[in-house]
Amino acid sequence: MVENNEQKMRSEILQIVEKYYKVKTGTPKFEPGKTRIPHAGKVCDAEEMKNAVDACLDFWLTAGRFSDQFEAEFAKVMGHKYCSLVNSGSSANLIAVSCLTSKLMGKRRLVRGDKVITVSAGFPTTVNPIFQNGLIPRFIDVELGYYNPKPEMVEKAIDDRTKAIIIAHALGNPFDAERIAKIAKDHGLFLIEDCCDAVGSKLNGKLVGTFGDMATTSFYPAHHITMGEGGSVLTSNPILKKAIDSFRDWGRDCWCATGKDNTCGKRFCWKLGELPYGYDHKFIYSNIGYNLKMTDIQAAIGIAQLKKLPEFIKKRKENYEFFLSRLSKYSSKLIMPKILPGVELSSFGFMMTVAEGAGFTKNEIVEYLESKNIATRMLFGGNLVRQPAYIGEKFDVVGDLKNSDFIMNNSFWIGVYPGVTHEMREYMVKQIETFLEEKDKL
Repeated sequence: MVENNEQKMRSEILQIVEKYYKVKTGTPKFEPGKTRIPHAGKVCDAEEMKNAVDACLDFWLTAGRFSDQFEAEFAKVMGHKYCSLVNSGSSANLIAVSCLTSKLMGKRRLVRGDKVITVSAGFPTTVNPIFQNGLIPRFIDVELGYYNPKPEMVEKAIDDRTKAIIIAHALGNPFDAERIAKIAKDHGLFLIEDCCDAVGSKLNGKLVGTFGDMATTSFYPAHHITMGEGGSVLTSNPILKKAIDSFRDWGRDCWCATGKDNTCGKRFCWKLGELPYGYDHKFIYSNIGYNLKMTDIQAAIGIAQLKKLPEFIKKRKENYEFFLSRLSKYSSKLIMPKILPGVELSSFGFMMTVAEGAGFTKNEIVEYLESKNIATRMLFGGNLVRQPAYIGEKFDVVGDLKNSDFIMNNSFWIGVYPGVTHEMREYMVKQIETFLEEKDKL
């Protein structure tokens, strides 16, 4: 009877939440020039709010049943056996790189002073874990238009201390993961694909994130699906999975789920390190880890978002293709984004680069668009080696970084996220056209 009453009350609460959502939210009318068009943002409805409240009613305040469900479902969506949820995409990259330093990696284990190939035009927390683990980044350049490195650049950057590669699929545009994965395999290197901007993109019919040893994702509001904060590390390798979870969960040797004890059946029968025999396995630490778990409330929101992912990807493709078709006629002034043959794009944004001799600067067009309430963004950190955080730090540069510098000075992007309506994108294109036409008259 008590259980029935609880279920009835829960059902009534969730019905009220749905009504509340409808009262609280509406669809404001788009007013050109007055309504701000963000570069990205969350797209939610009552289901996310109901799921969050449902998790709150459990009052299980760490990872639990919703986390387990999301990990199982998202692993399938991303083409992997295992998914480990963490509290951000940045933490996902930290865990992915850190677990390569685990003794579980055997002879392939990364140690301080080993080198990791990455690109100079990107986001800081793709690169920061390399520094944070005492490793040395080897920065390589990217191609204009693709904003990803050529496989030849990657292979040229391999030296006798190189042990791994971590590259992001720039703005959701896949790098040549097929060829780079082969290079990694031929040279015995680990490959981490940062898919934080690329969930759903494919190369030759295969999902990005499935070419390398691990993939990372972010669930920040700007990304393909959101939990507010959150991220994940994906792999199909059980040894990597064990290392990932250990680094996420304090570095412990125990693999019991939160709230569980004695999964191994010999909790007080271990002898590890210099600890006494029988020391509680739940408190034996084999890695220098963190606590980077997410909450079940976040995972519950993610489950509602995951159902919408196919439609979100479809909308992103539509918006991207709209901008490409309407703006390609200006390619002599604005370098249009390019994709590799065989790519199915789930784009994060629509990138443009002001060409040499265009007659205007990036700052001029960006300031104009911002004045018209159209949000713009750079390719994140530009050329990262120019950032104050890395001045004086130890890293290698392979070749010149002239394209990264050019992108830093000349590239920007606008949003294609599902919240961009047809009316909004028409307005966005019209403003770009107006700017270019005015510049032609000068």
